[in-house]
Amino acid sequence: MTAKIMLLLFGTGLLIATSWAHEVPEDAEIHFMEPKDGAILSNPVRVRMSVEGFGVAPVGENKHKAGHHHLLIDVDNPPLEGPVPADEHHLHFDGGEQTAEIDLPPGEHSLQLLLGDEEHETFYPPLLSKRIRIVVTN
Repeated sequence: MTAKIMLLLFGTGLLIATSWAHEVPEDAEIHFMEPKDGAILSNPVRVRMSVEGFGVAPVGENKHKAGHHHLLIDVDNPPLEGPVPADEHHLHFDGGEQTAEIDLPPGEHSLQLLLGDEEHETFYPPLLSKRIRIVVTN
């Protein structure tokens, strides 16, 4: 076998391995256990997140077999390419947390979950929850 053919086969193997590394099972899903869509709440808002069919772990553990939650607050277009930003609209739960208490200004808010890998990038297919809406009274 020539070096050129071996390099081509080796390169193909790397592409396959890389694509498998960030794929999640087709039946995996992410959702809110709390709050419920349409809830009227006061601060602090308790958020309980769940993943089924895939793992949740702190950043750096169980690479490619688990991810960590990102809570998207009042975000119209989820960041599906590149790393998820870290700001007041994109909260990272790097420690593998599945429960949080957050303070939000009074008014209506949208919440959505996005599971990210150890580099805060989206898996394929994206594990993205249904967007819910809540109202915070204080």
